[in-house]
Amino acid sequence: MLHLRLIVPADRTDEVVRTVEKTVGTTHLVVLPGVARVPAGDVVLVDVAREAGDTLLGELRALGLDADGSIAVENIDLSLSRRAEEAEEEAPGEGADAVLWEHLTEATHEESTLSVTFLAFLVLATMIAACGVVLDNAILIVGAMAVGPEFGPLAGISTALVQRAPRLAARSLIALVAGFVVAMALTTGFGVLMDAFGLFHKDMLERARPNTDFIWKPDMFSFVVALLAGVAGTLSLTSAKSGALVGVAISVTTVPAAANAAVALGYGDIDQMWGSTEQLLLNLAGIVVAGTLTLLLQKFLWARQRGRALRRP
Repeated sequence: MLHLRLIVPADRTDEVVRTVEKTVGTTHLVVLPGVARVPAGDVVLVDVAREAGDTLLGELRALGLDADGSIAVENIDLSLSRRAEEAEEEAPGEGADAVLWEHLTEATHEESTLSVTFLAFLVLATMIAACGVVLDNAILIVGAMAVGPEFGPLAGISTALVQRAPRLAARSLIALVAGFVVAMALTTGFGVLMDAFGLFHKDMLERARPNTDFIWKPDMFSFVVALLAGVAGTLSLTSAKSGALVGVAISVTTVPAAANAAVALGYGDIDQMWGSTEQLLLNLAGIVVAGTLTLLLQKFLWARQRGRALRRP
């Protein structure tokens, strides 16, 4: 179940209430006249089944409530109510399969913005990975994968393609490209500095590295794993199971590949630099392709599921 808190201009409250009441899957409707101050208006509280949430949010936005009032949405972790159970049964489809497109767009917007924090995490992750590839340390590689924030912009690109949102696509692409360029440039400098202190050596990068050689030797498995990770990551976002994103992060070699390319560039090792760059691009492309196809399939299947449910007598 979702909980909606609406601030409604007084002259539109009746229309909003009628919209809520006609939406199958709503319950616990409360109207508090005149209690809102900024912006001024009435407060409407309602719980709605997740599978009906996207439809209701779309209708509320069509009424201009997002511009003249407020729409706040929260997940309800526990609701002990027979009426809530009935509302979920009445709503067409299954809540686990429902995609809240408004929530997905907002979440990817926040995660795909080029910010100081985003850059800091990506730079730190790439530097940790640089230590991992030079030391041939798999633990550091896994840690760097978990720290990297690059899945946000990748999910933003997929969402933008499905929703036809050019601004979100541009913002995500800028964050992704600029983020990796800055991270790789700073990591190249980091590698040179570590070499000056005697902590990195060229022979450490070029020796046999059984734990990390795969990073600069891409093959079809690299693309296959990226596709699978893209599907899993997208499902974790649309089903609100964000814990799965950690598993997604440590299954693809985007950050380690960027780190290996940066260190190799500092030492003039062109073969490793190009191999790592190819690995990076294969992973990025695989995640975007898989994420886009997953969202398209979810959209199609959900429309069919809702259509069958609504046609039932």
